[in-house]
Amino acid sequence: MRLLRILLICLFATQASAQQQREAGLELVLLADASGSIDAEELAFQRQGYALAMTDPLVIDAIQNSIYGNVAVTYVEWATNTAIVVDWMIVDGPETARAFADALTGPPRQAYGSNAIGGALLDGKRLIESNDIFAPRAVIDFSGDSIGNSSGPSIQEAREEVLAAGITINALPILRPEDGRRAGANLEEEYANRIIGGPGAFMVTAEGRATFAETVRRKLFLEISGLTPETYTFASCCD
Repeated sequence: MRLLRILLICLFATQASAQQQREAGLELVLLADASGSIDAEELAFQRQGYALAMTDPLVIDAIQNSIYGNVAVTYVEWATNTAIVVDWMIVDGPETARAFADALTGPPRQAYGSNAIGGALLDGKRLIESNDIFAPRAVIDFSGDSIGNSSGPSIQEAREEVLAAGITINALPILRPEDGRRAGANLEEEYANRIIGGPGAFMVTAEGRATFAETVRRKLFLEISGLTPETYTFASCCD
């Protein structure tokens, strides 16, 4: 009798926990560079680019036409440490997209130091695994202007752990030609070989400040739609 009571309690607890979970079509961690190569103006510029992209009609249309009609998204800045700028939000239309964009503008900078890409990827994994959201897909959207890893776990070790958890890593290398291509000529190759991975993984390059928001818009559209640049051309989706 006592064993039966324990089993019933466990069953009800499991059901209650499942009922408390939010559902979304995609869990998306926007992991943005805030290391020493990114000054305050550039940090604000990146946030603005993501805010503009999230509220763009093309992205909202992709969200509303997805299988669940919504996405769960969080914006996190990385350096030696990582800092959550906007915690998990369910975006399902213009109003919630605007709320996410508005939340991006206020918080002060909390990520400082040099590159710790491995640690950032593992923090992205932790945020996906520890939230209250159920989704059939999970993606870490990693952006940065270098491939350095000054502290913490190695990129290879972290990447393998993230992929083993069934999480896809996409990348947005930022080339920065306006300041002498600080990122280095091989950044795209490095991100393709050492960062991205998992089902449907892809990379979209930000050539510079002038096209950053447009590049983010295209990338979000593809991620939310479950497409890649190879299966759906930018000219088709975004012109």
